[in-house]
Amino acid sequence: NVSRETIFCIERINMGRTIAIANQKGGVGKTTTAINLAACLAEKGNTVLVIDIDPQGNTTSGLGINKKKLKETVYDMMLGECTLEECKAKSCMKNLYVLPSDVDLAGAEIELIGIDNREFILKKLIDPVRDQYDFIIIDCPPSLNMLTVNAMTTANTVLVPIQCEYYALEGLSQLMHTIDLVQKRLNPDLEMEGVVFTMYDARTNLSLQVVENVKKNLKQNIYKTIIPRNVRLAEAPSHGLPINLYDSKSAGAEGYRQLADEVIERGVRDWYSEF
Repeated sequence: NVSRETIFCIERINMGRTIAIANQKGGVGKTTTAINLAACLAEKGNTVLVIDIDPQGNTTSGLGINKKKLKETVYDMMLGECTLEECKAKSCMKNLYVLPSDVDLAGAEIELIGIDNREFILKKLIDPVRDQYDFIIIDCPPSLNMLTVNAMTTANTVLVPIQCEYYALEGLSQLMHTIDLVQKRLNPDLEMEGVVFTMYDARTNLSLQVVENVKKNLKQNIYKTIIPRNVRLAEAPSHGLPINLYDSKSAGAEGYRQLADEVIERGVRDWYSEF
């Protein structure tokens, strides 16, 4: 049994921890990871803010928010047309809030041209409220653009989902280079949160080979949790629910609960390593 004092310490250690979930490749489980990691962190009693800066807005709809009824979005917030509180929406879960997105955000790149310090717009908006949340999860677009750079200047760490398929490492070096550049020039505190394998199919040798290949070639923290290819995971977004609400006992739900545990544990481990 964990004491109440220990739980309190863990909560304080992780408070305001901001994780950008990024991979410029589409279809790797990035949005699925953003939705379900956030939901499983909230399920454990954490207060979580999800920032959807992908113009597709799939994280927004995947957490039960109707994009057609939105009055303000991240787009309006970044352009100074509404406050963060006016933008913030309640999700389908207790303790889980969303800064929602829709297709209008695709125009932000052009709108931000000429604005001073445009790489730090999101950071300036988030910094005053950071300590109101235990975790802030940012779902990035599947490209390395100004929105992704804003996410990385705001974040403490970057979590990279990798699909268990033949071209898993393709483009990863470019992403690592971008993270390195942001760290050197814009956010010296940025770190790699780690790599999480998604869409793992235990029935194929390929999935196992990909995992072994990445472990051998990538000198990064690799989470022990591997997210399985799961029909229920694929169905959940169309119902506007995270997997822990859609099918709490599914393999996908258990996988993301384990990932949430590892993310929490990493925060504690990193905190102790500073002493």
